[in-house]
Amino acid sequence: MSPEEPAPHRRESLRSLLGGGRAAIEATVPILAFVIGWMASGNDVLWASGVAVASALVVLVLGLAQRRKLRGLLLGLLLTTVAAILAVYMGDGRYFFLVRILSNCASIVIWAISIVIRWPFLGIILGAIVGTKTRWRRDPVLLRAYSRASWIWAASYAFRVVVLMAVWDRTSVEVLGVVQALTSYPVLIACIVISGWVLFGSIPKLHPGIRHPQVPDEVAGAEFEEEPVSDDVLDIDQSDAK
Repeated sequence: MSPEEPAPHRRESLRSLLGGGRAAIEATVPILAFVIGWMASGNDVLWASGVAVASALVVLVLGLAQRRKLRGLLLGLLLTTVAAILAVYMGDGRYFFLVRILSNCASIVIWAISIVIRWPFLGIILGAIVGTKTRWRRDPVLLRAYSRASWIWAASYAFRVVVLMAVWDRTSVEVLGVVQALTSYPVLIACIVISGWVLFGSIPKLHPGIRHPQVPDEVAGAEFEEEPVSDDVLDIDQSDAK
């Protein structure tokens, strides 16, 4: 193996690449705040919604103080606000959780479509993180690995939808809050671990890994690259010509 040639890949941790799931924890805060507000106010949906939105604002302010990306923080606040408005409008605390169910349904569709059109969403995310951008799409091995691992993410959203829909209209707001919390961070961590196994397990040991996509045209060009002719050879050719 030449010094310029990337070494066979070492198994990385998907959790170390994606982070510890802080977004999932922060998404759980307004849910727990809603349940606490609901119980403390004697099942007052307006009061509970106000507490949930206030907690989402606190998460936003803390995130800005830590100079984190604004997009994710605003999305969390938006989802909480829409959920609170819907719950107040319907006069039923259970509708606060309906927006989360619908957002998980949308995630299933987005992830599934990304795989079908050969732009698996996990590849897009990790490509941006490790700096390969979209070059992984021209590597058949990585394209297949990202596609397989992305199905795990789609399945995790489907699991949440099935569980939440099973209890949404059959139980109390308190139980819904507990179920929503249990299907948030714990499911995300399980998804990261399992999809990591699938991703790195789908990459052969001799492949240099996700940080070094093997584009067929580039590999072929490197293999057949013409070696430079040394001065000694030139001198021999010139002496023969004389």
